[in-house]
Amino acid sequence: MITPTLPVDEESRLARLRILGLLDREPIAQLDRLTRLISRHFELPVALVSLTDVDRQWFLSRTGIPLCEISREHSFCGHAILQPGIMQVPDARIDPRFADNPLVLGPPHVVFYAGRPLQALDGVVLGTLCLVDSKPRTLDEAQRQDLDDFGLLVESTLHDLERRH
Repeated sequence: MITPTLPVDEESRLARLRILGLLDREPIAQLDRLTRLISRHFELPVALVSLTDVDRQWFLSRTGIPLCEISREHSFCGHAILQPGIMQVPDARIDPRFADNPLVLGPPHVVFYAGRPLQALDGVVLGTLCLVDSKPRTLDEAQRQDLDDFGLLVESTLHDLERRH
């Protein structure tokens, strides 16, 4: 397993999460509706809006998984926030970054992962919109566009919260 490195703007990113009060908060109904729709649209069991904190991945919204958070060390999203576009892992069991990850080897048995970074109004990456499945798969170009469009909807909700703050 390869632990994700820290973003260059880590301090300002973490400060933004705290200032906006996005961690450890009550669910946001609009995001919960979106994750349910995303899960059905892509026909997969898990869809998450995850925020990358100091040492954990906290799920602001989740469908299909009972966990509220996981260790940042084991997170796929910790890798996804480091790149500008969608990060796709067709089969984590054969990807050197994740093959021996406890989330792959045991519950929830992550095999497929796709994550789209979610940005604040000024472009700081707060977390990801991610798709998870227990079987291998690959998003085609139309599905990648759908994931990006859904990501824009999630960002719109986060931006509304940011403006109100």
